[in-house]
Amino acid sequence: MQTKHKRRGSTLTLILMLVVLIGLVAAIILWPVEAKAATMPTLTEQDDLEETTLVRTGDIAPDFTVKMTTGEKVTLSSLRGKVVLVTFWATWCPPCRQELAHMQEGVIDHFAGSDLVVLPISRGETRATVEAFINKMGYTFPVGLDENKSIYLKYATNYIPRAFVIDKKGKVVYSAAGYDDTIAREINEAISAALR
Repeated sequence: MQTKHKRRGSTLTLILMLVVLIGLVAAIILWPVEAKAATMPTLTEQDDLEETTLVRTGDIAPDFTVKMTTGEKVTLSSLRGKVVLVTFWATWCPPCRQELAHMQEGVIDHFAGSDLVVLPISRGETRATVEAFINKMGYTFPVGLDENKSIYLKYATNYIPRAFVIDKKGKVVYSAAGYDDTIAREINEAISAALR
């Protein structure tokens, strides 16, 4: 009787081991397919950037009125006849900080005396937050406030910093998302070309 019990136990163990083994093999075979499907992006980063960009080179820049930290209100369409650099940024964004650090010397001072208007517009932050940041950094140029993102959402739905160079007729002649030395150079080249 003991031998019969041993056989039955070893048969059960063998069946259980076989079921576990089949389960493991199935998991190994199916795992890469499921993992790949779950992590495969539906859009490339560039496609996503394109989808979130509402205003492109060649478009007429959407009009807006922005309140500056100085209290002045500026309407884009009233600046026709001048070249305008519109940038959207936020205090918490490292590339935005890099762009702002370059703004005074690299753009405003560089093009001093020309028909250039620079409108750095803070996206989605309160006046108090923006003013505290500007004062801490020692920036003296005026900054626009877009607390509810209503201006930004005319130009894009995601990603900052964003820069738009607008020519004297109101047409966007350059746009970029992000900021690095290449974009800084391209912005200045686009401004120079638009000023001619």
